Amino acid sequence: MTRLLLNERPSLLRLAQRIVGTAPAAEDVTQSLWLRIQRVEDDPPIIHKRAYLYRLATNLAVDHARSDQRREDVHAAAQDLLWGSDPSLQPDRIVDSLHTLRRVEAAAETLPEPTRSIFRMNRIEGLTQREIATRVGLTTTSIENHIRRALIALGRARDGNEPSE
Repeated sequence: MTRLLLNERPSLLRLAQRIVGTAPAAEDVTQSLWLRIQRVEDDPPIIHKRAYLYRLATNLAVDHARSDQRREDVHAAAQDLLWGSDPSLQPDRIVDSLHTLRRVEAAAETLPEPTRSIFRMNRIEGLTQREIATRVGLTTTSIENHIRRALIALGRARDGNEPSE
């Protein structure tokens, strides 16, 4: 698979760049692809190695683009909240919002593992529950429970309530 990746690298870079939009991001995707290929075992044998390689590259590029878009959306929302594109935002509401944001951030940092990592993979990195389950070796039901616990804790923090177990 590594030899095939090296032979197909220029085409894979072009494919990734079409999806992610920039050459540096395409390089990141291709590097991730190389790392992923190193973990692939050929047991049972992969019959269509080239198709497998291109599908994996496409999936990684889409995940990368989705993650970048989510990060940009969060940044834009934070900027709107902080600097108020809405003229009706009063200074006291901005201060209250900042306090709320700090409470939620603090609560997120105190989430127990693996809940914190699972929540981050789902809400920040944009991975599906199934992808997370595969990555961490848990069932999708367990992943759902971790995300639910995180949302409850962060909701309590947002509302100014003390966490309760």
